[in-house]
Amino acid sequence: MTTSVGAPTVGAPGPAFAMECDDGKATLADYRGKVLVLYFYPKDDTSGCTSEAKAFRDAIAEYRAAGVEILGVSKDSVASHAKFRAKHELPFRLGSDSDGAVCEAYGVWKKKSMYGREYMGIERSTFLIDKDGVLRAEWRKVKVTGHAEAVLKAAKGL
Repeated sequence: MTTSVGAPTVGAPGPAFAMECDDGKATLADYRGKVLVLYFYPKDDTSGCTSEAKAFRDAIAEYRAAGVEILGVSKDSVASHAKFRAKHELPFRLGSDSDGAVCEAYGVWKKKSMYGREYMGIERSTFLIDKDGVLRAEWRKVKVTGHAEAVLKAAKGL
């Protein structure tokens, strides 16, 4: 797979998607009429990804009170997601983008570097999609600390 060619544009419709979750299929159309936080993370049960998931989990009552749904996405399998959700009591869905199509559509499949080695991977990113399916905000190269709170504040502003 190559580096992402395009990325969605704030103010334009979010790219449609369909992917498996541990509790069935998720599509962008499923969230029509709701505000959606679509967040991409590199890997289940790694330190940064776990911290990010727990931050969204810990704020879930506020997200729900604001009418906001959360969907996490990585290339991990549905079985891996089920274990990750159960282990950390995550009250939101996790989508398995095993073929990378959703990552490509959202422009998060990037060349990365660690310890001098280059590889392709998911750039931690979050997209805020409104009730009509329009992308209203995006966060790229996310730093976990304070991120869930910043996304919630933006979601409440819609």
